[in-house]
Amino acid sequence: MENGFRKDDKGSRSGGGPRGDRDRGGGGMGDDRGGGRGFGRRKVCRYCADKSLNVDYKNAGELKYFVTERGKIVPRRISGNCARHQREVATAIKRARNVALLPYTVMQHQ
Repeated sequence: MENGFRKDDKGSRSGGGPRGDRDRGGGGMGDDRGGGRGFGRRKVCRYCADKSLNVDYKNAGELKYFVTERGKIVPRRISGNCARHQREVATAIKRARNVALLPYTVMQHQ
């Protein structure tokens, strides 16, 4: 009993031990649980869904949905854009910032 186990309990995992009473469900998030990190509806790229829309740096009203209130570009996993249109949106935001249609950052009032 020098390491905390009895000699006759060495190989048995049939309950009562340090971890023997746990459920052997495999760990992780089971399907029977209600909580967890639930994924909502799959976001669809708005430019792929509506072929008439084009990414344009002059349309600041449309680009503001892809910029946070701090002025950062919203990542693809949050905006739902496909890779191609996310690159186009990022380039358009950078061009709109360059010609002062969109701000680089927000003004800090003190």
